[in-house]
Amino acid sequence: MQVELVYEQSCPNIEGARLQLLRAFSQLGLSPRWQDWDTGREITPQRLRGLGSPTILVNGRDASGDWAESRGECCRVYAHDERAGRGVPAVTDIVHALEAARAAASSRGSWRIWRLNSSMLPAVGVAFLPKIFCPACWPAYAGLLSAMGIGFFDYTPLLLPLTAAFLVLALAGLGWRAGSRRGYRPLALGLLASATLLVGKFGFDSDVAMYAGLALLVGASVWNTWPKSSLDSHCSRCET
Repeated sequence: MQVELVYEQSCPNIEGARLQLLRAFSQLGLSPRWQDWDTGREITPQRLRGLGSPTILVNGRDASGDWAESRGECCRVYAHDERAGRGVPAVTDIVHALEAARAAASSRGSWRIWRLNSSMLPAVGVAFLPKIFCPACWPAYAGLLSAMGIGFFDYTPLLLPLTAAFLVLALAGLGWRAGSRRGYRPLALGLLASATLLVGKFGFDSDVAMYAGLALLVGASVWNTWPKSSLDSHCSRCET
């Protein structure tokens, strides 16, 4: 979530806007963090120049909802229930903007977690297939597959390479952008899990080792996608 406070240095309402931001973050139980932009400085992005002072943006959108009216003014005047004609946005407007941004981020995070964990599912599914085809089961398998329009074949020669291939995909999911999540420790655990699974299923034919490997692989995936705790537990503000 990107929160920005845009102002002109001579504006008398800058500290009032900061106080409103602190109140809004406090109401949501979030660590206060935002970027200050002085429109009079050269490093301020062009997209922010011309905004009325002060303006609070959440993910690039005006927290007060009247973006068009914020342009071309030296000092903004906000009309809201807290007190008509105030020079700062209403706390309720900021809270609503922060809540909307947090909900959007949560939705995107859930999709990313599902996408990352989905790379593990084929390996788990293939690992549960029986290693040795049971001759007594052939008629049942053949009848079921024929009813589905699928030709019956002996898949056992392909089981090891398929399992290995899907495990590689799962490990790739653990390693992809690992630095921005939980580092490479989940990947190391995934390597151990994969080795345990392969040895248990195809080496010693040990169900205990195979299930232990699967459990470790699932644990590595959950660990890899578990949200990080905020490193900025204290009140912090980035100022230009």
